[in-house]
Parts: sequence; structure tokens; C-alpha cells
Amino acid sequence: MGTVFKAASRMPKMELNTHPSIEIKAVLLADTLAEQAYAELSKMIQKREFKGGQQLVELRLAKQLGISRTPVRQALRRLEGEGLLQKSGSRHYFVRRVELQEYLHSLKVREILEAEAAFTAANNVSETDIKKARKNLKMVETQNPYSMLSHWQSDEEVHGLFIDACPNRVLREVIRSLRSTTKLFEIENLAERLEPDSRQHDAILTSLLSNDKEASKTSVQLHIRSLYEFALRVL
Repeated sequence: MGTVFKAASRMPKMELNTHPSIEIKAVLLADTLAEQAYAELSKMIQKREFKGGQQLVELRLAKQLGISRTPVRQALRRLEGEGLLQKSGSRHYFVRRVELQEYLHSLKVREILEAEAAFTAANNVSETDIKKARKNLKMVETQNPYSMLSHWQSDEEVHGLFIDACPNRVLREVIRSLRSTTKLFEIENLAERLEPDSRQHDAILTSLLSNDKEASKTSVQLHIRSLYEFALRVL
């Protein structure tokens, strides 16, 4: 069951209008609850607690998390915007199901676009951020027992370094959307591949640290191509 959050007590309408500071605090708390709901639901998807095609019922989720439906609704909309959920009609959300062909096609496009993002971002990533990502990567490698959630977080951190530093906003947004697609498929269908991921992520970090545009581009291409070949082998 998900984490239970402490919901805000409702204030009378007249009292809220009389005290703007209370109204501001209520808005901030609502934003915090929505953020917590988003983080918890995202985590549950990554931990395979929700399967592809499964319906997510707003009221049931609100009871499970111990909060009102409003922050849950906001979290669901955010996950829909990221491509992790789909909406059916006007009410129901489903975890988006990604088939093998869409996954492989998305990887092929990612190989081109993420390589370009790494090339353009190679001189824009801070040394401090790269060293932090490498430290976290090493922690995931030695973590016992293996943590799938930590693995996903490290993956997002490494790829996020050059995606966020890419100066092309449209390219960043397209890549993020494609990564949501491939992530859903990998969560549902693929076993963990910690060793090759760690080795290839380390090569990406080394290339970024040396400000080598071509090496950064090549290391990203090889990594995503490896994901493609892995899927063909095991499925």
C-alpha cells in the first residue's frame, strides 16, 4: 500500500477570505500533497504495482494514500502529460501499455536524438553534477539487495545530465516523451540489466567529463543500441 499523507483540515470559506495568508498556506499545502501523490504513484508504476492497461480509480487511490481526490487528480494529470497514463473518456485513467514494436521504434529514434543531445550538451554539463551521478551509480552497483527503484533513479540522473543541458527545448521534450514510452515497456517486460547499464552509463559520464562531443555522442548511441539488441535477444 502507498504512503499515507496527512491532509489539510478544511477552513470555512469566510475565514479563508478574511485571512489571505491562510489561503496561501492552503494552496501551498495542496501543491505539496499533489507532488507527494505524483511521487508515490510514479514509484508504484516503476515497482510494477500497476500493470500496463490497468485502470487507476481516483477515489480508491485517494483512500489508499489518505488524501483528498484533488491532489490525486492533479498527479494523474501530470502522469498523463508525461505519457505514463492514458485517459479513457472523461473519467478513467489507465497505465499505458507499450507493445514491442513501439518500444523498438522508440529506441531507434532515441538512439538518434539522445546522441545529438549528448553532442550538443557535452560542454554544458557541470563537473560537480557528473561526479555526483557517478557516485550514485557506484552506490547502485554495490547495493544489496538490488533496488530496481534506485536503478531507475540513477538511469534518469545520467541521461538527465545531457538531456537537461541540451540547448534545444523541442529536442528535450521529444526525448522525454520517448523515454516515458520505453520505460513503461522495460518496467513491464524486461529483467534488470544492472551490469551493462552501469558500464555504459559510466562510459557516458567519462565522455561528458572530458567535454568530448564525439565520444559523448558515440557512448550514448552504443548504450541505446545495446538496449535494442537486448530486447531482441530476450523477447
